[in-house]
Amino acid sequence: MKFSEMQYVHLDTQKLKDEICKAVEKFKSAKCFEEADLAFAEYGQISDRVETQTALAYIRHTVNTIDEYYDREQEFLDENLPVLTEYFQMMTKALLESPFRAEFAEKYGELMFINEEMELKTFSPNIVSDLQEENKLTTEYEKLLASAQIDFRGEICTVPQLLPYKQDADDKTRLEAWCAEGGFYKENKAELDRIFDELVHLRDKIAKKLGFEDFTTLGYYRMRRNSYNKTDVAEFRKAVQKYLVPLADKIYRETAERIGKDYPLNYADSALMFRSGNPKPCGNSDEILATAKKFYRELSPETSEFIDFMFDNDLLDVLSKKGKAQGGYCIEIPDYKAEFIFANFNGTSDDVETVTHEAGHAFAGYTARNIFPAALRSPTMESCEIHSMSMEFFAWRAAEDFYGGEAEKFKYSHLASAIKFIPYGTMVDHFQHIVYEHPELTPEQRDEKWKELTGIYMPWIKLGEIAFYGDGCAWQRQHHIYSSPFYYIDYCFAQTVALEFWALMQTDFDKAWESYKKLVGFAGTKKFTDLVKDSGLGNPFNENTLKSVCEAAANWLDRFDKSKLM
Repeated sequence: MKFSEMQYVHLDTQKLKDEICKAVEKFKSAKCFEEADLAFAEYGQISDRVETQTALAYIRHTVNTIDEYYDREQEFLDENLPVLTEYFQMMTKALLESPFRAEFAEKYGELMFINEEMELKTFSPNIVSDLQEENKLTTEYEKLLASAQIDFRGEICTVPQLLPYKQDADDKTRLEAWCAEGGFYKENKAELDRIFDELVHLRDKIAKKLGFEDFTTLGYYRMRRNSYNKTDVAEFRKAVQKYLVPLADKIYRETAERIGKDYPLNYADSALMFRSGNPKPCGNSDEILATAKKFYRELSPETSEFIDFMFDNDLLDVLSKKGKAQGGYCIEIPDYKAEFIFANFNGTSDDVETVTHEAGHAFAGYTARNIFPAALRSPTMESCEIHSMSMEFFAWRAAEDFYGGEAEKFKYSHLASAIKFIPYGTMVDHFQHIVYEHPELTPEQRDEKWKELTGIYMPWIKLGEIAFYGDGCAWQRQHHIYSSPFYYIDYCFAQTVALEFWALMQTDFDKAWESYKKLVGFAGTKKFTDLVKDSGLGNPFNENTLKSVCEAAANWLDRFDKSKLM
């Protein structure tokens, strides 16, 4: 079914409460496992229906944040989904207390119970109003960024539409674009500070109501950290500083020399990798999508079936336009066994990387579409990001089709960017740990902490010169910090594993692809650490894994024919 034909139905919350209560009662009164399992399946249909309608509203709202109907629907969902959480957790409790728990564990696996126990720790009826306010604030942040109408040389641009100018090879154009964008954020800084300050104090209050010392522990439970903890993450940060930061620093020093700029670089100059300009994909948006379709059709029978389904049902919205929310995402629409890809094409290499990234998520979702229960369709987020970030590297096979004569320049840029990203992503996570362990920090003190961390994780950046960015405020453009606390480090773990796939591709592409399909095929049935181990990959929490991928990447970059980098 085409996306436009998927029917959105306003949720009747009272009816849903009644349906859930009946399903739970039927489950609890079951006389045997078979009866309980049947009631569990009926409950699953209710849950999928709610997720489907929530997804449809979210997609249509983010595609056009000024659509009044879906704006009201998103407000309604922000208000009512926390209320429904109490009812959904009735089934969670019933499942954990079921006399047939052993049979459920045998059929669906013990991991489902581990995750459900973690989920219970994240909610209590007395935080419903707080969750409603949290939803309201994050939506307010997204709408504020989507409202950007930046005047750049007489052209009105959204933030995504400004990106090509921010990467322009002309130094004056690039600097003006960064200053124009920084001006928008600086103009709205008071609002950005207010929203985040309220979110920090609100989340701290929620955590304490639930009995936690601070939000950090609750944040880990929300992210279902079921196979590692804060100590493991802290050790990962040390390894990033030991191996990734020096390699990324070397890349930036070489870049500064190549583009004729002094080291360290300001934000505008750090965005340019080549004096002739960063690699750009061939053709317009339609041609990029056509190339992506061709690539997936040729990659494997499984991806061919998947990509035809996506295109046949119009499950992609990729053009940047007024009123559209920023960023990119992939979201499941359970009742239609479909995934939807949202992006903001802007004529840069981000277009290719975004569509292949989100297609990695979508392919994993399509592969797992028939798995029951829903909890087993998707692993935790760091594992989901392996699906996407690794797919970006598999798309190197179509680099010539996407980039034409700049294919080799793209490969160098993509690998170098993967290395440079991990220190930044780790810094985002470190910043969040500081913020939530010290909620008393003022907005000005938070900016100072960001400056301090920039010196540790991004020594190639010279602060000053550009308003907002140079003032230690760049963290405010990272929407995950506002909307999904502690999510961002998942990209770093996943990038590490994706680099393992990349290294294997250099010697045996088919073996790498088979390992990737195996990992995707596990869906949500394994913990992160077990998933990578059983797919034949290294654990990112092992220092040697980071060391190994750094050495492989450094060797490839050093051997690269630098005459192609102009």
